[in-house]
Amino acid sequence: MSQTSEPLATSRRPTSMARREAGTAILFLLPSLIGFLAFMLFPIVASLGLSFTNWSLLAPPSFVGLANFQRLFTTDPIFFTILGNTLFFTAEYLVLNIVISIGLAVWISSLKIGQRWFRVIFFMPTFTPTIAVSIVWLLIFTPGGLMDYVLDLLQVNFPNLLLDPNLAMQAVIVVTLWASVGYNMILFNAALDLVPQSYLEAAKIDGANAWQRFWYIRLPMISPTIFFGTVMTAITALQVFDQIFVLTSGGPGSSTATLGYAIYQNGFQNYQMGYASSMAWVMFVLIMMLTGFQFWLQRKWVHYDS
Repeated sequence: MSQTSEPLATSRRPTSMARREAGTAILFLLPSLIGFLAFMLFPIVASLGLSFTNWSLLAPPSFVGLANFQRLFTTDPIFFTILGNTLFFTAEYLVLNIVISIGLAVWISSLKIGQRWFRVIFFMPTFTPTIAVSIVWLLIFTPGGLMDYVLDLLQVNFPNLLLDPNLAMQAVIVVTLWASVGYNMILFNAALDLVPQSYLEAAKIDGANAWQRFWYIRLPMISPTIFFGTVMTAITALQVFDQIFVLTSGGPGSSTATLGYAIYQNGFQNYQMGYASSMAWVMFVLIMMLTGFQFWLQRKWVHYDS
């Protein structure tokens, strides 16, 4: 009898211990879970519901079906301009960010001394809030500001970046690059440091020059990190708002208006929450499509075998 009850007691012990451990884990995870439900999942579901309504914040929302989406794609005169601005900003900023950060990472990894200092210097702007960065650059780019003063000293006739519809988006891209290129630079530099030196030395013995060693050995080996940086950079670029809000307010005209700024403008300035929510879901679908495309494309250029 004692022999049968002993194995039963031992089999129950791990089950009760596992339950206690699961309860402890849930207790510690509960604050994060509540935060996720309250500030992520609930707003996402609520915005989907609001996208089918007309809500001015001052009266109860009224159901309008697909009217907001129909207005977006058929009657809104500037929606496709806004969409084009968003895609243009994302494409140019993404390419420049990846190319510049890889170049900086390769240059820093080639230094014999001072690598840590240069990492800190280039990474420091990422600590600064984007609003603060944009305000400083606004003082530089504003008419009569530092940039105009320097151009006048050099006697260079160049239009003000913030007032020219063809150049305003370039000013936003410059500010965004200055503020955030250091993040990817740190990622890529860390990945480059993990490339085995034996591979590079063997290639050097075989006669490969510096460019060939980078293109055929170092770049393929850091491609998973580049893929991660590309995906995250594209997602943040599609949501650009702070720089537009501070530097241009979507102008001149609507030359720098993006989806993020249009959502703010329609929701919190025009009090059209339903319409703003429909724009937010267009942005969400756009992010999902671009991310899915990048995951499909990564099979052709990302190498996970070391």
